[in-house]
Amino acid sequence: MATVAQSNFIFGLRRGVTNNLCFLDDQTVVFPSGNNCIRYNIDQKWQKFIPGTERSLGLQAMALSANRRYLAVSESGEKPTITVYDLTHEQGRKRKLLTAGDGPAGEFLCMAFSPNSKYLVGQSGGPTWTLVLWLWERQKVLATVSSSDGDPVSQVSFNPLDDTQLCVSGPGLVCLLNYREGVLKRQSPAKVKGVAVLCHAWVSGTRVVAGTDQGRLLMVESGELRWDLDASITPGTLGTRPHQISSRFILYPPLSSNGEGPGTTPTSGAGPGATPPSGEGRGVTAILAYSKGFMCSVGPGTVCVFENTEEMDSYRKTRELLIPPDPCTYEPGRAQQQQVATLCLSPGEDTLALSTQQGQLYAINLISTEISRGEPAHFEFLSSSFHTKSITGLSVCIRKPLVASCSLDRSVRVWNYDTNVLELYKEFQEEALSVSLHPSGLFLLVGFTDKLRVMNLLIDDIRTVKELTLRGCPECVFSHGGHLFAAINGNVIHIYSVTTFDNMLTLKGHNGKVSAVAWSADDSRLVSCGTDGAVYEWNAHSGKRESENVLKSCVYAGVAVSSDARTIFAAGTSLKEIQDSQVLRELSGDDVTYTALALSRSGKVIFTGTSSGTVRVVRNPLPLQQDWTEYQAHCGPVTKVLVTFDDQLLLTASGDGSLMVWRILDKESRRDKELSYTEEILITKTDLEEKNQNMQELKTRVEELRMEKEYQLRLSDSRYNEKIKELSDTFILEIQALKAKNQVDSQKLLLEYSKNLEQQRQSTAQQEENEARLEALEQSHARALGELRLSYQEQLQHTSQHQQAALESRRQAEEDSELEVQTVQQDYEERLYRGGESYLTLKGEAGIMRKQLDSLRREVEERCEDIERLKKEAGRLQGVIRSLETDILGLKKEISERVETIQDKERVICDQGKKNQELEKINFLRNSMLEEQKKSMAPRDSAITEMKAQIQEVVFDVVVVVVDVVLVMVMQMEAELKLFHEENTQLELHVSDLKLKLRATAKERNKEMQKVKQSEGLVRRFQVDLHRCAALLQEPGQLKKAVQEMYGCYIRPGDVVEIVGVDEDIQREWARQRDHLEKTVSSLKVQQAKDSEQQQQKNLKLMRVSSLNRSLTLTLTLTLTLNLTLTLTLTLLLARLLPGELNERIGRWCASAPRVHDHQEPNVVIKT
Repeated sequence: MATVAQSNFIFGLRRGVTNNLCFLDDQTVVFPSGNNCIRYNIDQKWQKFIPGTERSLGLQAMALSANRRYLAVSESGEKPTITVYDLTHEQGRKRKLLTAGDGPAGEFLCMAFSPNSKYLVGQSGGPTWTLVLWLWERQKVLATVSSSDGDPVSQVSFNPLDDTQLCVSGPGLVCLLNYREGVLKRQSPAKVKGVAVLCHAWVSGTRVVAGTDQGRLLMVESGELRWDLDASITPGTLGTRPHQISSRFILYPPLSSNGEGPGTTPTSGAGPGATPPSGEGRGVTAILAYSKGFMCSVGPGTVCVFENTEEMDSYRKTRELLIPPDPCTYEPGRAQQQQVATLCLSPGEDTLALSTQQGQLYAINLISTEISRGEPAHFEFLSSSFHTKSITGLSVCIRKPLVASCSLDRSVRVWNYDTNVLELYKEFQEEALSVSLHPSGLFLLVGFTDKLRVMNLLIDDIRTVKELTLRGCPECVFSHGGHLFAAINGNVIHIYSVTTFDNMLTLKGHNGKVSAVAWSADDSRLVSCGTDGAVYEWNAHSGKRESENVLKSCVYAGVAVSSDARTIFAAGTSLKEIQDSQVLRELSGDDVTYTALALSRSGKVIFTGTSSGTVRVVRNPLPLQQDWTEYQAHCGPVTKVLVTFDDQLLLTASGDGSLMVWRILDKESRRDKELSYTEEILITKTDLEEKNQNMQELKTRVEELRMEKEYQLRLSDSRYNEKIKELSDTFILEIQALKAKNQVDSQKLLLEYSKNLEQQRQSTAQQEENEARLEALEQSHARALGELRLSYQEQLQHTSQHQQAALESRRQAEEDSELEVQTVQQDYEERLYRGGESYLTLKGEAGIMRKQLDSLRREVEERCEDIERLKKEAGRLQGVIRSLETDILGLKKEISERVETIQDKERVICDQGKKNQELEKINFLRNSMLEEQKKSMAPRDSAITEMKAQIQEVVFDVVVVVVDVVLVMVMQMEAELKLFHEENTQLELHVSDLKLKLRATAKERNKEMQKVKQSEGLVRRFQVDLHRCAALLQEPGQLKKAVQEMYGCYIRPGDVVEIVGVDEDIQREWARQRDHLEKTVSSLKVQQAKDSEQQQQKNLKLMRVSSLNRSLTLTLTLTLTLNLTLTLTLTLLLARLLPGELNERIGRWCASAPRVHDHQEPNVVIKT
């Protein structure tokens, strides 16, 4: 196929994967998203994909080797596998595929590489909890062992200093294993029975730190528990003496000897009555070791850093890192309640990243100045905020590179697919079901569970403009021109005007819920499909139905229309191409369901999403055979598929909360010139005025700061001048001291030189005196004397050079000091002159500042008075709110009582429905038995007629006797058959009576359901009016008026009676209804017993009839055998009898024999 879809970028993180975040290098991380593993560069913002294997059911765990070269991915499927990828290649080349061999191993829940990256260990799930060790480069299983005695295992790791030692942990388990001589042997586990261990990490070659669900840290050394304490202790002021964690500093008693809880003997540092804190919600879910100590998550949204101390086996808590609140949500603090799933550190230990159980990625720079000073530090999003639940809506526009998405996590997000960033994000109180971007990219249409809202995309916010009362709108679409939009409400389609928001048309015709709509290119047609198997084409101007195609066996999920509006494509259990109300071609789904559909602008390619999370590319027109290209995309069903206006990008959204951007590579079609996107944005007048005011205030503030800084500079100049004067004096003194020192040094050098000369003269004199004495030894010591001369000469040369260098350095220092003094003196004289001039200007500015300060003080006093007044008003309104809340609680209680009554009635209706189903089953069994009896009687009737014809041909007296016997039996059977037909008619009458009763019961049930729906509608309307009243809490007058209107709308004069009388009437009515229902139930039980007895009797009759049928079959077989024997006898006797005599006998027999039927008179003539 000429068209190829290439994965480009993905927004989202797959949750539930063990160790789902790793650092490949200082700028690149690896994490799972959809059905892929993603390599993401933090600085350059690019992604590279490592696709999952085909037919995979999803990722389970990840592991990165110690040399950061290999990545192991565990996937579930028909047979669990582990795939090892080589990350040195750009696309992550697949190296090895590992399995557990023939052993009974389930899905691999966690994995780990050895420190030398040669071994790989995988922990499978229950019930065996098998631990498998591979030499993975050879795909060889070295050893397998059950890592626990039935307890679940959550993590496995290698000793960082020993490739043959492992540690496994889980609830009530921390155990070390050793690999020796081809066998994995378990050591005695640490005594932590009853403690829910969540994670662990090696902090040295012998020590393991484990975290529990109660927020406690356990130190296990060589398989023995050393100490435990609360990880959530506050470190106090950073920079002072932090809290020490060691065997000598325990806040409360450690685990007892049997490992079942805190011990009774307190250790040093704990009082006699010390008990551990509760720790609810403060579980340690992740631990990471690094060069200075370890880091761990303590409860939701908090990571604590512990560093080594100089003491042995001791750590201190140095800082806390927090997840910040999210200002784009209606509950900003909810982001801080996210539990940490994985911690990872860059190779340079300068960046810490984490993933949360809600599917978000955060990072922080550990070398920042805030952290180094010990101030509170907050994480930032690693790339952007992701959806946490299924994406339900997706839409693109024409004039901007934007795509809008909505999700069941109650958020609406606007992404830029050109720069791969999140532009806008806002969370609401209701679930968002559908979204549509205006072609201009300035407006947004969002369908919530309660209303349909039209919104403006502002520069930094998404703001509601209009609300339409359409509940649970599953799909809304702007027209290509942007002047209309279509919205679905159940099985009805509404078309609204964008300018006036009037309902222009209401399209009715679907019997089931409408699932998707699509506009034609010229906006003259609207195509819809639904769960009722119908595909309708509507005229967007008149509202008439132009064409239709209905297949009740189909359930459609998506629809698309070609650019010429002649061909419609519908996706469901199969992909259908419809023209002129007829299915022209059909492409089956091959065991999957098509869940979404998009047609390229060129019309050559169709992109579909499936229920298995894959994306298929199919050419247009549809092929006759199963010919498509399939790509691994998501781990959940694809919910939406879109193509951008320029046919360059494909966008897919899934139920796993991920949004994927694909690049479309079409080798055949030409690319038109690229679209030029606009950069206009919307901003309200109030926001603009506020921003202008803020800018003006900031300018004023900047001017004030500039003046203040200038004043401070002048002060600092004066201070610096004084310091310079002092320094210049000190420098002059130092220079003089250096000069004196240089003179002393020069004198010392001259003295040394003179000493050397004196020594030389003395040596020469001594040499002359000893020449005579040394003449005898001259030959033996000539070499030694030469060496001495050379050494003396070198010393002399060195001394002379040192003197010259000292003289030169002294001269250069004197020149430099003189130049420096002159330049400094000139510079500070100029600064002093400028300072005198600026002093006069500052004096005038100081007067202006005093006036501004007085005005600001007055404004502050006025603002304080306003604040006091607003506080009093807020207190009064709080009292009004409390009174209204009591009224709301009473109304809610009444609503709950009515809901309970409705639920009781629904239970009665469900019981009646079950009884109706049982009666239908009995009726079906009876009908099937009747049909079987009819089928078994048909061949027997034909056999009887054949036997009658054969018997009529027999002409001898012996044959007459046999025929008489057979006729008597046949008459008896016909009588029994007539009785059977009468019983059958009675059963049919009884069945018809039951059907009538069933219809009557169904009508009563429908009436009750209608009453329930009416009451639910009344409750919903009351809730809507109540919400409107709640919005008027700040306006008591309007609130009173709204409550009076509600009272007049929902309370009738007949309903206002005394409470006692109403309660008595309700009790009597409830008792009467209960008696009636009990009598009805008892009568139905009696009727059921009678019906069962009658059914048993009828079953006995049917068994008798079947036995008679078997006896009839035996009789017929005997008759056939007699017929054959008599036929032989007839051939022998025909030669002796005359034809006349034979005819005469036959006539006498026919006259004497009884007739079975009037139309079956024998007419037999024997001819020779």
